[in-house]
This record gives sequence, structure tokens and C-alpha cells, in this order.
Amino acid sequence: MKKLPYIILGFAVGALLTYYFCPRPEDSEATETAAEKGIEAQEAPALVKPRGVITVKEAIALNDNWTKFRKKAVDSASKKEGRAIDRRSVGWAVKDIRDYLNWAEAESENQGYAMDSIYVYLGVYGKKAPKKKANYTTMFIAPKGHKLTAEASSFPLMSLQVPNIPPLNEGTGSGGYP
Repeated sequence: MKKLPYIILGFAVGALLTYYFCPRPEDSEATETAAEKGIEAQEAPALVKPRGVITVKEAIALNDNWTKFRKKAVDSASKKEGRAIDRRSVGWAVKDIRDYLNWAEAESENQGYAMDSIYVYLGVYGKKAPKKKANYTTMFIAPKGHKLTAEASSFPLMSLQVPNIPPLNEGTGSGGYP
């Protein structure tokens, strides 16, 4: 009889420790509700500030430097083609950029490439382009990547233009940095 309180105390301490140290399932009611609705519980992806983000002040300085060192030469060449000034920026809708990146990545994989970057190129519409575009500067985006190989030891030395994936063009043109 003298040992009974110790046995009861042992069970109580054991139950308490089990409660605190054993993993418990998540809220089953919320999980069942989401499952009943056919909705999977998804965590929002972590937001990571990409490398290379600059301040607005730095962007304005870069734009001002372009105006100082390039505008005269570019506008001079533009005047020879019959235009007073040329475009100096191109913009795309965020949805179009996301759609293009998703599509280009999938197409790259279909061709045996791992898309690892995109490049923005300068181009010029020729004289035969529609009047709205003729002789204007444009920019387009093209995917770059490395060839996928089965060898685990292979190391991609450089990105290559992924063949047969059309670049994204048809952005909207404007003047300088707002």
C-alpha cells in the first residue's frame, strides 16, 4: 500500500511527459474541412528579395547617365531614320512575364534544358515594319539554360541559348524612367 502513491505519481508524470513530448496531429477539423472541399492546404512560398535589386535613387542615376551619355547618339541615329527620338524602355504586363517564364521553362525542359536565366536583348524594327514600329528600338527576352545530362558529376560551365523557344517581344515603349 505504501508503494501505490508512487505508482500513481509515476503514471501521472509519464502521462504528462507523453502529452508534452509526443507529436500531435494537426487540427483534424480544419484538415477535414479542406479535404471535404477538395482544397489542399498550401503554404505561401517564402518571399526572397532577388540579387541585384537596386534602390529607386540608383535607378534614377542610371537613367540619368543613359540620358547624359547615350541619348544624343541614339536620337541622332534615329533622326537619320526619320524619327525625332527613339524608344528607351519597354514594358510588359506582370501576367505576361509570369506566363512567359512558366511556358519557356516548360519548353526548355521538353527540349532537354534547364532554364536558369533570361536575357534581355536590344533590337531594332526594320524599315519594312508597320509605321508605328518602323526603325524603333525594341527589347526582347530570351531564355538561357544548360543541357540536362544524366551524369551526376556534370557541371554546367555556361548558359546556352535554349533553341527553338521564341523570345518574348511586343512590350510597350515609353520614354525615360518615370
